[in-house]
Order: sequence, then structure tokens, then C-alpha cells
Amino acid sequence: MLDLGRLKALHAVHAHGSIGAAATALGYTPSAVSQQISKLERETRTILLERQGRGVTLTDAAQMLVATAERLMAIVEQAEVALEEQRGKPSGRLTLAAFPTAACGLLPGVLAELAATCPALELRLVEVDAHLSVDLVARGVVDLSVAHDWDIAPLPAPEGVERCVIGHDSCDVLVPAGHRLAGRERLVRSDVAAERWICQPPGSVCHDWLVRTLREAGREPDMAFQVGEYGTQVALVAAGLGIALVPRLGRGAIPEGVRVLPLEPAPVRRLYALWRQGAARRPSIEVAVATLRAHWPTAA
Repeated sequence: MLDLGRLKALHAVHAHGSIGAAATALGYTPSAVSQQISKLERETRTILLERQGRGVTLTDAAQMLVATAERLMAIVEQAEVALEEQRGKPSGRLTLAAFPTAACGLLPGVLAELAATCPALELRLVEVDAHLSVDLVARGVVDLSVAHDWDIAPLPAPEGVERCVIGHDSCDVLVPAGHRLAGRERLVRSDVAAERWICQPPGSVCHDWLVRTLREAGREPDMAFQVGEYGTQVALVAAGLGIALVPRLGRGAIPEGVRVLPLEPAPVRRLYALWRQGAARRPSIEVAVATLRAHWPTAA
């Protein structure tokens, strides 16, 4: 008989792309995940993972087992929802996914309140890209995700996934204190179109929004420093190397030598909570979404 725990380990490798990432999501060590899959290979007498460089790829047999695991996990979820409804209070494991600034600026307070008010709830958090987290919810890898979108890239909502708006996160322009724009009260897009920028790497929604916006202002943007972490962007601004567009959520303290200026019209990203329709009746989903929305004004 196939072991559900081992199938979930294989499913996690498929969902997260590596043994290490799967281990983080499951709360295991990488060696524990490897052992689970090795046992599953012995049980099925089939090779499931093949080495490819430093990573692994799933064999055709493994892909078939992943599809089976998704169906079994959906059935288990139905039973868990029914049990939690019967108890009438949040309980069991609740795995959340959040993009980095939400994990930093919003989730600590939310998780602390849930831990204090719902002692029967076993909380887990996975930090992932906003758009990737939607697929993780749809496939049952996580129970609830906090994601965001911009006007140029609306957030997809696959069939079977529900969502609600948590809030709106504004972005500001950060400039060195000695910059020619530092004395302004506010900026418009034409003011910053010709500047040297510190931004996220290509492929991110923030990068794409900035490039499109500056081109609409009539200039080809100079993306001199491309780094993923907003904290690093702030440090580069403080060093006088350029300017940056940084969301307020999770931004942290602004160091001396950096000015924060509003940009008009203000760039805004929408934050959502997403969950599967089949899990909507779980008391833990209801209380988690309510707690996210209650904490948003403070986080914003």
C-alpha cells in the first residue's frame, strides 16, 4: 500500500522544484524528504527522481504518482474540513504562503495572534513569489496564500480558488538626501524618467511596471542595479548609487541620508488572500482571512 506521507513528499518536490525547497515547505530536513522518496521508490520498485546538474527531475512514473497524490490529498482535505467544521473551532495544520514583503511586514503579527487565540491550530509559513503561490493553493500544497498584483499584471484566480482583497499597498520613490530631487514634496513620473534606477530583476512585476511606466514617460530606463531584496535597494540608495521605487509594506526603517517622496499618480499594488473553494468552510480559513484584514491597517 502506498504511504500518503511519502506521496506528499514527492508532490512537494514537484510543486517546489527541489528537495531543499520541498523540505522547507513541509517543515522537514532535506535528508528526511530524500529518505521518504527513497522508501517510495523501493515500495513501487520504480525510479522516481533523476539527477540533473545540482537538481532533480521527476520521471514519468513520478508524474503519475504526483497526479494520484493530488487526488488523495483532495479527499483527505474534505475529511479534514468536515472534522474541523464538526469541532466548530480552528484546528489542524494551516500552511500559509506569502511573498517576501508580506512575510516581513504583515504575517508576523497575524501569525502571533492566530497562535495566541487558536491554540489547536498548527501554523506553517512558506515564503514564495506572489504568482507562484496561487498555483500552490490551487494544487493543495498550501491552504492559504497572500499574493499581490499590479494594474499591468492582474492576479490570476484559477478555477476552484476563491480570493478577497486584503488592502492596497502604495509605493514611494526613495532618493539620496543629496539628490537634486530630495527637496521636492512630491514627484511626477516625468521627474524620474531619466534617473539611474535601483530595481528588482527582469521578470518581476515591479520591474516590468517600472520599465513600462518610464517608457510611457518618453525615456528608456537606466536600470543600473537590479537586486531582489528591497532592504538591499534601500541600502544602495543610502550609498548614493541611484533611486528606487519601494512599497511601504515590509519596508522597515529608512536610514539617514534617504528621502521618501510620493509619486503621483501613486503606484499601488493590491493584496489578496486566496484559498480553495473546498476549504472555504474551514473555521481556520475564516479566522485567518479575518485576521489578515484586521492587521492590514497597521501593516500599511
